[in-house]
Amino acid sequence: MLNNIKLILFDLDGVLINSKQNMHLSWNAVLKKHKLKISFTKYFSNIGIPFKKILQKLGINKMLHNSIELTYSKNSIKYLSKIKLYPNTKKIINSLKKKGIKIGVVTSKDRKRTLKLVKKFRLNIKHISCPNSKLRGKPYPDQLLNILKKEKIKAKEAIYVGDMKVDYHAAHSAKVSFIFASYGYGKKFLLYKYIISDLNNLLKYI
Repeated sequence: MLNNIKLILFDLDGVLINSKQNMHLSWNAVLKKHKLKISFTKYFSNIGIPFKKILQKLGINKMLHNSIELTYSKNSIKYLSKIKLYPNTKKIINSLKKKGIKIGVVTSKDRKRTLKLVKKFRLNIKHISCPNSKLRGKPYPDQLLNILKKEKIKAKEAIYVGDMKVDYHAAHSAKVSFIFASYGYGKKFLLYKYIISDLNNLLKYI
């Protein structure tokens, strides 16, 4: 059990939503338009960090980053219907809110697409944090720390639920408890003390 929890922050992709098909279609559009030969598997193995950081890790010319991001974003919005909410997501969020726990999303996705998804699924979430010029993306703890500061909540009173190693590192750096969503896109590691195989399992830790 994690006691006296006042704030739970969620990663988005692989935790609240299943967006793999959307990513695949969007990446294929990038490959076609920009004449690249980088498999979706290779791209997907890097998700969790900001998009341009992924492009950098893939060795793509920096001069192309803005146009590739635009292509990817446009197609991600085009294929929005391919994104599905994981079962009972709304129910779990509402149950947590009834307990007086504040809810937030900390994602590497850009703000425009994140807001579209929150609106699409009618998620009742107070804080939505995306990387920007002032807040570095994961694995840095900036986004988590910013929400803690806004809510005047101590790190020991917060949880971050994620499915990737970068999520763990961000939580660890922020000194926030981390819960690994094993149903998501990442692999299980010994570092993870708390693990859920379904979003419903989250309630057993609160």
